Amino acid sequence: MSECVGVVGMGLMGQAFTHHLLQSGFKVQGFDIDEKRGRELHERGGTPVDSPAAAARGARWVLTSLPNSDIVRDVTLGANGIAQGAAPGLIMADASTSRPEDSEKLGAELAQRGIRFLDACVSGTSAMAWKKDLIVIAGGTAEDFGACKPLFDGFARAAYHMGAVGSGAMAKLVINLVLFGNRLALAEGMVLGMKAGMESENLLRVLQDAACSSKTMIDKGPKMLHADFSPEGHVRTSLKDARLALEQGARVGAPMLVTSLWTQLQQAAYQQGQADLDSSSFIEVLRGMAGLPKRT
Repeated sequence: MSECVGVVGMGLMGQAFTHHLLQSGFKVQGFDIDEKRGRELHERGGTPVDSPAAAARGARWVLTSLPNSDIVRDVTLGANGIAQGAAPGLIMADASTSRPEDSEKLGAELAQRGIRFLDACVSGTSAMAWKKDLIVIAGGTAEDFGACKPLFDGFARAAYHMGAVGSGAMAKLVINLVLFGNRLALAEGMVLGMKAGMESENLLRVLQDAACSSKTMIDKGPKMLHADFSPEGHVRTSLKDARLALEQGARVGAPMLVTSLWTQLQQAAYQQGQADLDSSSFIEVLRGMAGLPKRT
């Protein structure tokens, strides 16, 4: 009999998770406040349910993919939450980008209820998720991490144990910080080339093959070049994640120069009506500053 996974949150990432888990032979029961997501899960061969508690009932693992740690807490401990449907020994893996100290607190409270917890953040865009090109960075006990290996293998290409609960969330914020810098440098370079009248297709091709090349240039370069801002992740989510990183920098006393600038640019894009576009659409803010026409 196939193992059962409950999934709570089937947005851009969660849809890809359920697809791969079903393809890997898991039984998937999923909940999302958007009924359309439930219908899509049914079409893929999964079972939509009517609450987080129902997603947890009978499952070995519950995988959450939600907008922030406040919502994670609510769907876990609130009315009809995961904790109400969980049998002792269930493992909850939270793939949301959460505040590390919130993950630590939730993990401690769940442990008192006999529920095991990992902050199992993922690195990659939703497009990468559909290609199963994500990595998991998880915080929790080594035993719980090992017990989640079949789950992680079902939707990701690799998984890394980062330490105690909270360390997965912190690692995700560090990854995001470096990613912000990559995207900012790429957009700034592209806008300089555009303003100077360079042939942009050729410029991007060179950047992708030069010493400065990165995954960002492969994945986001064409979107910036062609103003294809169909979302693989939203400006509003990027802004939220950047503010989380700034908060951690203030908490521990670390310099956050790149993240501060990235946050301002994402905020400008948000205020200019780009909240639901891909985070790479911030290049239009830089183009505007350069006197180039806005393409969105």
